[in-house]
Amino acid sequence: MAIGEFSYWRLVWSNIRVRPVRTGLSMIAVAIQVLLILLIVGMINGVVSGWGQRVEGVGADLMVQPPNSTIFFAFSTASLPESLGQKIQQVPGVKTVSPVLVMVERRSFGVVYGIDLKSFEDMSNGFRFLAGGPFRGPSDVIVDSIQAQTHHLQVGERITILNHAFTVCGIVPSGKGAREYVPLATAQAMRGAAGKVSMFYVHSTGDTESTLRSLVQALPHDRILSVKEYLTLMNTSSLPDLQPFIQSMVGLGVAISFLVVFLATYTIVLERTHEIGILKALGASRSQLMGLILEETVIMAGFGILLGLGSTWLTWSVLHHSLPSLSILIPAHWVANAIALGFAAAIAGACYPAFRAARFDPADALAHE
Repeated sequence: MAIGEFSYWRLVWSNIRVRPVRTGLSMIAVAIQVLLILLIVGMINGVVSGWGQRVEGVGADLMVQPPNSTIFFAFSTASLPESLGQKIQQVPGVKTVSPVLVMVERRSFGVVYGIDLKSFEDMSNGFRFLAGGPFRGPSDVIVDSIQAQTHHLQVGERITILNHAFTVCGIVPSGKGAREYVPLATAQAMRGAAGKVSMFYVHSTGDTESTLRSLVQALPHDRILSVKEYLTLMNTSSLPDLQPFIQSMVGLGVAISFLVVFLATYTIVLERTHEIGILKALGASRSQLMGLILEETVIMAGFGILLGLGSTWLTWSVLHHSLPSLSILIPAHWVANAIALGFAAAIAGACYPAFRAARFDPADALAHE
């Protein structure tokens, strides 16, 4: 009598239900893998994409940076003399130049701009104040709407930025480079960088490519990028330094899922030795036994993946409402990758236990207690 004459799928479902703890652990392991992959990738992609969009929102066409800087200029200590702005202003095709000193709060990764308010507003067509107004003193700070919402800030409140006390003088819509803006001279004093800036935003008179070439000729040793080129670089696939971290997180998730499924399936096979002996005595082939165990694993992995996707959506919803400044952007192809890796890790973890079960000798298996 072959196993095919039994109610095959009833047997599969019965084996899944009869051991709810191990089934649940396997599902949770796969769910953790999916959640870990999607959240890590989503957070990195959201931060990088949001950063690029805020740079675009400044309204500049070009950026002048120090020669040893990176596209993550908030983490760079490189600087340029503020006086270089006068030379840039004289380059043909340049309409507006705005110096910026970029600072970052390490704990929250919040970007703070030290700005010359007049030139920055000329660059970005002015701030639209939702509340309050421009700087009135060196200890004033303008915050964007997301920062204000996250920390429940109102005009006139005192806040601490990089261990310095500031008063909120205005709240503006988000999307213009930073979350917080302080006077340039104040930022220079905070950084101990008198007369220094991190970069210059440049707005051209219209012909961006011609202005770019003129700037390259005038400033051959500095790094000059068009904002359009900068935006093409601001994605995870164009940032090789991020790839090892992403790969490590994906590997960690796969390893967790593989080990838990392997241990759970191996233990189940040992407990079902007598049952496997009966099936082999009734005519079940090695391939049928392997298929039985692997199909159970695929079903558990499928439920685990659904649990992981649901957990990811729930976590995203909670973070979106509790931390509006944290952007999570999950590309569709990474959802497909997470699903494929979830099945792959679970099946890989079940292969050896399934192979071991298929090799049991019927007589020894039947004699097992």
